[in-house]
Parts: sequence; structure tokens; C-alpha cells
Amino acid sequence: MKTFSLTLADIKNKARELDEQDTLKHFREKFLFPQHNGKNVLYFTGNSLGLQPKQTKDYILQELNDWAQYGVEGHFHAKRPWYSYHEQLTNKMAKIVGALPEEVVMMNQLTSNLHFLMVSFYRPSGKKRKILIEYPAFPSDVYAVQSQVKFHGGNPETDVIMVRSERDDFVVDETKILDAIATYKDEIALLLIGGVNYLSGQVFDIANITSFAHKYNIICGWDLAHAAGNVELKLHDWDVDFAAWCSYKYLNSGPGSVGGAFIHQKHLNNFDLPIFAGWWGTDKKERFKMKPVFEPMPTAERWQVSNAPILSMAACLASLDIFEEATMPALIQKSKQLTAFLEEALLTVNNIYGKEIFKVITPAQRGAQLSIVCNLEHPKKFFNELIQNGVIADWREPNVIRMAPVPLYNSFNDIAQLAEKLRYIIDQNNFIF
Repeated sequence: MKTFSLTLADIKNKARELDEQDTLKHFREKFLFPQHNGKNVLYFTGNSLGLQPKQTKDYILQELNDWAQYGVEGHFHAKRPWYSYHEQLTNKMAKIVGALPEEVVMMNQLTSNLHFLMVSFYRPSGKKRKILIEYPAFPSDVYAVQSQVKFHGGNPETDVIMVRSERDDFVVDETKILDAIATYKDEIALLLIGGVNYLSGQVFDIANITSFAHKYNIICGWDLAHAAGNVELKLHDWDVDFAAWCSYKYLNSGPGSVGGAFIHQKHLNNFDLPIFAGWWGTDKKERFKMKPVFEPMPTAERWQVSNAPILSMAACLASLDIFEEATMPALIQKSKQLTAFLEEALLTVNNIYGKEIFKVITPAQRGAQLSIVCNLEHPKKFFNELIQNGVIADWREPNVIRMAPVPLYNSFNDIAQLAEKLRYIIDQNNFIF
């Protein structure tokens, strides 16, 4: 067990100092917190659903009012015309994921986008039929690749390579991924990995893995559900072929909100790529001429199939405007401080009891998330007590608690209060460890 010299009083004092130095602390006031006994909850679940920005309501009301005033004419006469609404998100989102504007489009939801992109980029032929993913991967990704393999007449049991963690902390050794690529280089058609593993919080070296796979002509796609708005991304510079993400976690766009997609510039002029076409992917200058022939746009917008979900995009725009003001470099810097301080607080609680009650399994390569194995006798009961005491975290079977200290709205004092509540709950309930 790691030893640590701080006390809870030290943690509280350090939190006060760090909050005073925090240049982003005013952004906290831009968000709405759920309440517990008349006070803000300690919210550490931005990795599952980000908090609602206060301005989101105004952004959505603007569209509702324009709908009431203009009806269908709102497509062209609304304050933010609906016909081109998605374009207002593009530049802001491109900055967050490190892309050129023409490489990014906001559309659909995450798994839908993965399927649409695999139509283009999973092209099994001859021996090259396999898809490589990490395990544990988010289940939806597993289902998606298995179903794609079946759709192409393959067998998921032989055509899906899962590079598994060989440790009890769910962390996947990246050398195992590289070894698997080298071993099956003539059989792998596609690599699809989560940029940040949902369970462990591990951040993969996207640039290195992509570069290595490209040596063997393997297409590289990335699920950035837990990465977008959380960690540094340079999708264009890293030569990623495609990527997809949701916007309701770190991007604070609301439950089930619009997803995003990236297609590298090098693929945009390849009009031989197969796609599932829809009218919102055709040349926007010709769209309302209702031609029977699809005229694809030379941007990521080509992968759109349907017109924009305006209310969902309004919520997304409200959050992206906050990101634009805060900037990703500043957020990442604070994120590192917050996450390190959360680990300090957990180690401090462990040292109070002389036991590794809370074991952090997230490696140093991480974003704003710690996955914590709870070594109490009844970990799920303890987790439920957290909720009853105003701490909102995230549970994963069999005994993992995920906590995400989000730099836009979490404070260092939140973490100090958490440490005090952890000790209180253990003592009041006589938890055995």
C-alpha cells in the first residue's frame, strides 16, 4: 500500500489554496448542480453525463421561440438558421479534437456513427478480415464490431481480436496491442479502440498505435466517447483514419445528445469510398433541387444522412461556447491537478485506517477519471451510502467506483469534502475491510 503523510486537515487546507489559485474557478458558476438537503451534491460523474450549463435553457428556448414564430421558415429565418445549424458546431468541435473543420461533423449518436463509418472503412477482403479491439471495451463497441463482421459474412469468434488485460486492474498493456498488430498484420482489416478506456480510465497512445498499424496498411478508427473534451487530441496530426464520440459526457450536451465524427482529410476526396447516403450528405447547394442522383460533399458532412436535430444541437452549442472560452489547454492543465489531488485524498483516507480500502487502478496515462477498486466487505452497499450522503459517482461491477473530477465545474474543495464523507460513511456504518 502506498503511504501518504497528509491528514484530512491538510487536504482541506491544500484544497483552499488550490481553489484560490484556480484561474478557471468562475466556470463552476455556469453550471447547475443537483441538490441534496438543500446543497450542491458532490458531482463526480462527468464521465457518464456532464452537468447542465445554465445557458443551455436559453439556447434551446431560442429554437423553440423561433419554431413558434417562423414554423418551417425557421430553417432560413431563425436567429441561427436550422438549415446550416450543424455548421456552427464544427469549428469549435474541431479545436477540441485537433482536426481541420472539414474533417468534423456533428451528427447522429456514437454507435450509429461507428456503424456508418465502418460501412466506409471496414472492407474485409481475402485474408484481411479481422477487427482488433481492446478488452474490456465498452460493450456497445463490442456489439458493433461483432455485428459488422456478421454483416460481411464473417465469424466474430475468429474475426474479432480482443487484446485483453492480463492484470486485475483492467489496464491493457499497449505492447500487447502492438504485438497483436504485428502478429496478425496480414489478417487485420480494421483497428477500433477506445481512446480512453471506459472502465479503467486508461488513455491510449493514439499517435503511436495508429502509426504502428499504418505500417501494415491497417485502417485505424477510435472511439473517443471518454476522450473528447477530456484529454488532448490531435486527430489530424496523428493521421487517424476516422473517429466517433458522444457529446453528453465531458462535453455536457445533455442525455443522448448529438454525436460527432471525424474523417481524415486524406479520405475526403476519395469518392470511391462506400457510404450509406442520405440527403444531408449531398451538395448543400443542390439539396433542395431534389435530384435523384447523390452528389457527395468533399467534407465529413458527406457522412450525414438526415437533417440536424436542432434542439439537441442547441444544447451542444451552449456547452461548446463554454469550451471556446475556457480553452482545452487550460482545462487539461487543471484536470491533471484535480485528478492528482483526488488520488492524494484517497491515499490519505487509506492511511487513516492503515489499509488499502480504495485502490486506484487508473494508470498515470489518464484524463479526468479515477477508477477505484473498493476493498470493503460490501462495496455496493458503500457506494449506495455515497449517494445517500450527496456524492454522485459511478458504479461498475463487481467493485469499481469511477470518479471524474471535471475541470469546468469541480473544485478542489469538492475533493476535500469527499474525503471527509468517505471517512464519515466508513465510521458510521462500521464497514469491514
